[in-house]
Amino acid sequence: MAPGTVRLDKFSWNRRLVRYVKAGQHEKAVELFQEMQQKGTAPDTFTFVAVLNACASLGALKEGRQVHEQIIQWGYEADVFVGCSLVHMYGKCGSMEDAQRVFNKMPSRDVATWTAMILGHVKCGQGQKAPEVFQQMQQEGVWPNSVTFVGVVYACASLAALEEGMRAHEQIIQSGWDSNVFVGTSSVDMYAKCVSMEDAQRVFNKMPSQDVVTWSAMI
Repeated sequence: MAPGTVRLDKFSWNRRLVRYVKAGQHEKAVELFQEMQQKGTAPDTFTFVAVLNACASLGALKEGRQVHEQIIQWGYEADVFVGCSLVHMYGKCGSMEDAQRVFNKMPSRDVATWTAMILGHVKCGQGQKAPEVFQQMQQEGVWPNSVTFVGVVYACASLAALEEGMRAHEQIIQSGWDSNVFVGTSSVDMYAKCVSMEDAQRVFNKMPSQDVVTWSAMI
């Protein structure tokens, strides 16, 4: 090492990488990941999660696949956080086949991973598959969170699938997420798009607060 040269440790590389991602400087994050590799610092879970989020935000499928290759090489494919980030990245980049492949290989899947699959199907115009994933998720004992419900209700809205939307709304009420403004707004939007304005009005009236998006959905 040349005199005066500072060798960054893994923590320092990861901190810079996360800073770029949080600042929305996703291209710089991908470049920094490549530089990190060139300078001989081994990536870890935090590294891969950060760079995959950058690739997802950029819609950079080619770079995401290159990162996936390195994940396999370094033995991180079974890591639940890395696996979830891979599913999210492939969904955002429009490659649900790759997302499904990663999903199927994961030894365990948390609510974030299932939600990433649901949102990926919606993003890729495969909304009809989202309720199926939602049902399978619950059959395997994983309970949805607010983001899951927003995704599946949005899928039902895009399909104008009133029956599936009503079933999802029943579960939202049972789980107590009906007071969440984002879930409530999604439910209003779903009922409106399914031409059930009485239900939309009922959900709207029960919401403890409504933002501009909620009012717009009613209008």
